[in-house]
Amino acid sequence: MNSFGQILRLTTFGESHGPAVGGILDGFPAGIFVDIEFIQKELDRRKPGQSKLTTSRSEKDKIEILSGVFNGYSTGTPIAFEIRNENQRSGDYEEMKNLFRPSHADFTYQTKYGIRDYAGGGRTSARTTIAQVAGGAFAKLLLNKVGIKIYSYTSQVGDIKLEKCYSDLDLNKIDDNPVRCPDAAVAEKMAAKIMEIKNAGDTIGGVISSVIKGCPVGLGEPQFDKLHARLAYAMLSINAVKGFEYGCGFKGVSKKGSELNDVFIPTPKGIGTKSNNSGGIQGGISNGEDIYFNVAFKPVPTLLMDQETVDINGNPTTFKARGRHDACVLPRAVPIVDAMAALTIADAYLIAKSNQLGI
Repeated sequence: MNSFGQILRLTTFGESHGPAVGGILDGFPAGIFVDIEFIQKELDRRKPGQSKLTTSRSEKDKIEILSGVFNGYSTGTPIAFEIRNENQRSGDYEEMKNLFRPSHADFTYQTKYGIRDYAGGGRTSARTTIAQVAGGAFAKLLLNKVGIKIYSYTSQVGDIKLEKCYSDLDLNKIDDNPVRCPDAAVAEKMAAKIMEIKNAGDTIGGVISSVIKGCPVGLGEPQFDKLHARLAYAMLSINAVKGFEYGCGFKGVSKKGSELNDVFIPTPKGIGTKSNNSGGIQGGISNGEDIYFNVAFKPVPTLLMDQETVDINGNPTTFKARGRHDACVLPRAVPIVDAMAALTIADAYLIAKSNQLGI
């Protein structure tokens, strides 16, 4: 429900226009240096108002750690944290309390619970993903110690697509532009597209690609907790995500087995594969190669134009959204994909360690 993970377990709380958003991270190992500056930097990558491409809502998004850290190091006890909401404008949503916004969760929440927080969508708002980014930042601190790195970037906005393979890109340039695309020329086209859509009061979707490097062999379980299934579960829990594929994905269906098989070869580091169509996962378990996947985001449904809908009594009506919204969520969703991947891999790593003799 509101928790993610097995050994490393994140439980989140808060609403878009409530006092705060936060979480409790349980199962985090003791003795890890908690780099507050690093965690805050991860939150800053997600926060609103960071460029003209994003929502104008202004939030400092400063994290406060309430427990689980002593003298700068994790203690092994639950880590509680919160991020205060400082720039709420609930009044922007007052006229929507009796309407069901198209493609939002208003109708399903109202029907399921009989009550809903209509201010900014409440718990359904992407504002709550800040707790996931905070939890993921802690997970990254753990993964950094064992040499696992995660790189996510915008690879498509609308029909503008980055055609290069991740291996041909400098992934250290992801944050060099507000779109978070490591190819400057393509990023410029993406930014122009987003501004065009924003000026029209519309929205647009796209794809975020992610690469996990340094993952050891043996993460993931062979049946219902396959590593790619856990990654898919994590990604599909993110607001506006509509699709997930890893490795060669859907492109592989047109290939023959002889073209797609990853042949094992000796390497200086041991056994490896000549190709990596499997995306670093075979039989649900990591094989030591790069793990790579794509996450499809739909255009967010909040449009600054008239839309047809019905009220809570089923009467046809129209409305025009107010408030501050992203025309394209991808630039701010990159750190969310990073975070959910980090939580998934860190949890799988701790599960694998717990299964070893002597642990």
